Parts: sequence; C-alpha cells; structure tokens
Amino acid sequence: MKKFFQWKKVVSLSLASLMLALGAGETVQASSLPYDTYNYDYREYIHYTPAAYAPSGSIKGESLTYNGESLGKFTTPQDLCEDAEGNVYVADTGNNRIVVLSPDMKKVKNVITTFDNNGQEDSFNQPYGVCVSERGRLYVADSQNRRVVILEKDGTFVGTVQDPVSESLEDGYVFTPLKVTVDYADRVYVIAQNMFEGIMVFENSGKFSSFIGTINVEISVWEKFWKRIATKEERSKQQLYIPTEFTGIDIDPDGFVYATNIDATGVQGVRRLNPKGEDVIKKGENENVGGDLQIDGSTDYAGPSQFTDVVYRENGIYTCLDRRRGRLFTYDYEGNLLYVFGGLGTQKGTFHMPVAVEDLGDKIVVLDATRAEIMTFSVTEYGRLINEAVALRYDGDESEAVSLWQRVLELDENNELANTGIGKAYLTAGEYKLALKYLELGMNRDYYSIAFRRYRNELLIDNASYFLTGILVLVVAYQVFKRVKGKKKGKKEEGGLLNG
Repeated sequence: MKKFFQWKKVVSLSLASLMLALGAGETVQASSLPYDTYNYDYREYIHYTPAAYAPSGSIKGESLTYNGESLGKFTTPQDLCEDAEGNVYVADTGNNRIVVLSPDMKKVKNVITTFDNNGQEDSFNQPYGVCVSERGRLYVADSQNRRVVILEKDGTFVGTVQDPVSESLEDGYVFTPLKVTVDYADRVYVIAQNMFEGIMVFENSGKFSSFIGTINVEISVWEKFWKRIATKEERSKQQLYIPTEFTGIDIDPDGFVYATNIDATGVQGVRRLNPKGEDVIKKGENENVGGDLQIDGSTDYAGPSQFTDVVYRENGIYTCLDRRRGRLFTYDYEGNLLYVFGGLGTQKGTFHMPVAVEDLGDKIVVLDATRAEIMTFSVTEYGRLINEAVALRYDGDESEAVSLWQRVLELDENNELANTGIGKAYLTAGEYKLALKYLELGMNRDYYSIAFRRYRNELLIDNASYFLTGILVLVVAYQVFKRVKGKKKGKKEEGGLLNG
C-alpha cells in the first residue's frame, strides 16, 4: 500500500509540475515545492494533487522603509488583516505598534505607535489582534493594557472596550483580549485569555453583552467511572475537564462567526456560529473539519491538527491554519476539503510558527511569528478552477460549473469533488444516466441514490406502455393456460368414468 501511495505521489506531482509550467503565472513549479499537496478520498486514503497555491514571496520589516528610514524587523507579530481598500494591517506585537501596508505590501502607509486618548498620549502594550470594521475603523486587541482600542484608520482615537462587567464573570477576572473581530452592526467579538465560557460579545457601545459558542468537553463513561472511585489525591492529578478556548476568529458578511479551537479529537477544529451562538457548520462527506484525518500514513507528525486561525474568503469558502504542521486546509460551505498546502521547515514557503492567515484576492498570506515575516502564496490554475467552480455551485449555477470541473479533472483525474460537481449538474438537468456515472466516480452515495431513484422512475414512466402491455399479455396467457388446463382435466375425468 505504501509503494502504491508513493507511485501516486510521483505521478500527481509530475502533473502538477506540468500544469504550473504551462500557466501558473507568479507561482513556482510544483516539483520545487518543499511540501506535499494532497486531499483525502472517500476511503480516507491520501490522494496527492497538483498545488492549489504555491509560494510567491515574503515580506520582512527590514526590507521596508517609512519616512525615509528602515521600518526595522517585526518582533513576534501575532495578527494581520485587510481593509476594504486592500491595505494590510500587521499587529507587530513585540514592537508595540500597528503597521499599515499598501495592498501590494511593498510600501508602509502608516505606523501607529501612539495616539491621543482624550488629551493624553497613549500607546499599545503587546497588541495581539487587529481587525478593520465595515465602517473602516481599526480595532486592536491591546492585550497587556487589558482593552480593545478603537481608532479611525488614520490613528484618531475613538474609544475602548475594557473592564467587562457581568454576573457571569468571576470576581477578579482580568480581561486580556487576544483576537478581535467586528460584525456589520459594530458588535465586537473577542477571544480573551483564560476565558473558557466562549467568545465575548460587546455591543457597539462597549458594554459586555454575552458569550457565544461555548465548547463543552465530553467525558467518556469510563472516565466518569474512574473519577467516582478515585481517591482525593488521584482526582487532584487527573485532567481538568474544562471547556476549550478559541484560538482564531473571523466573520462573514452575513454576521456568521468562524472560530477555530484546539480539538483533541481532530474532528472539528473550526465552528460557524450563527447570531444565536449555535454551531451550524457542515462537516462534509468525511464528517470532519479538523484538518488531517487521523489515519495511518496521513502525516509525518503525531497527533491531530491544531487550528490557530481562520479566514472567511467568499462564496462560503474558508481557510484554516494548522500550527502543528504549518498547513492550510481550505473547505467549502458544505464542509468538503478542497485542497491542502504549506508545511513546516526552513525552505521558501514553509513556516516555523504560523499564527495568522488572510485572504488577499488571488493570494493567501500567512504571518510567521518566529520568522517575523509575511509569506505570500499565489493561486495556481488548479486552485483558481476549484475556487471558481465552488463559487458557481454556491450561487446555484451547477451547470455553469461543469466546464470548470472538467478542466479540474484534466489536471487531477481522481478529484472526487469535481466528479460530484459534474454529477450534480447532470442530476439538476435531468440527465440521470450521466449523473450516475459521475456520482459513482465521485463516490457520493447520497446523490447517487437520488439519481438512481429518479433514473429508475424515468425508465418506468418511459416504458410504462411496454410494461402494461407485457403484464396484459401475461394475464391473458395465464387465463388461456388456466382454461386449457381445466378442459384437459375435465376430459381426463370423463374418460375415467367411462372406463370405470
């Protein structure tokens, strides 16, 4: 089996190299990628694929200038975000500043280190998180100052979110915000240190409102049993069963919050929370949105993926960053894993300690805290085709996506999602026989059953006259047979009586 996987890998990477050489634009060739690009099939075996994104550059602080001087190195940066104009904001945590870069990230537009807070000069103390609202305001999780600072984009002070008050908070609770995002109504969502009750929600006035998305840890029956019979000393040494903390956060235009967490089971490392705080995420065919599947041969590292950040992109697509393996897992709105790329290492395109991810149109950027640089990845032809096909499906244009999925299959003939996409399009169009073919290749049992049922019904309707005629002939034949048999029986009885 291992030799088979290695053979598949060689073939897939060779196809990826050819594809990128023919038209990937800014990306490097797949043969030079320092990591594998893959997906999982319905059997949960690794399926090596062409690269959806490939390294295209990096940005370091020392390579930039501001006001005629070197910007200097970033120091343990922890977060980055994009505004509506495409400008990129970096939380340069160790340097206590917010750096604003131009859309191409080649120029420094602003550096915010201090601001006027009601007549007094104020500054940041380890700003961990940063985001820009739809109104264009900058929100900074000023962690060691125990507050969220709100500024206009030019650095003008607006206000703060701090000192939350609620009966649900423990006495003496210290508010230490780490990540922040804002919805269309200017409600502020904060991931705070040592806060296990969920994501903290503040009204646009700055008043603490509620928690959403609490993750309760499930305890097995066996663990409950041992906890009951254990001594006091043994219980003190046992693991504390407390809710899990969130690690990264983003929000879509409809107000749904995407939040990552460290999941020990490796099944669900990201949640999609509706305004009520309910998790409504879909988990796809494998019932898994936790990164690498926990199967033999799936990874060179032990243990499940550890998602540290998430970015909602568009058309229901979102990407999660795995700090344990340095990989990026991209899912569609149905929870299907679209593609995987990235890795840990020292080569171009790999990370040491990835902490944040952002989508910049045809690029995905990742912030590395230890290397103190921003890595950029450009979309390849393979990735672009998948993104566009999923976007069409998201808008309900299944038939329009067929040509894109067919081109995906030219690059990756075993892509089950592409076969399923084509099959669903034929199903919608009423071409049930073709739908069965592609849905079988896509190993999609649910839609195959639907297509089979409709194909069977179509056959019955189209051939109803033949079936009815056949049934009528059988009925008539049976009646004739019955009568003939009855007459023969009667003659035999008469002959018996005469002979008697």
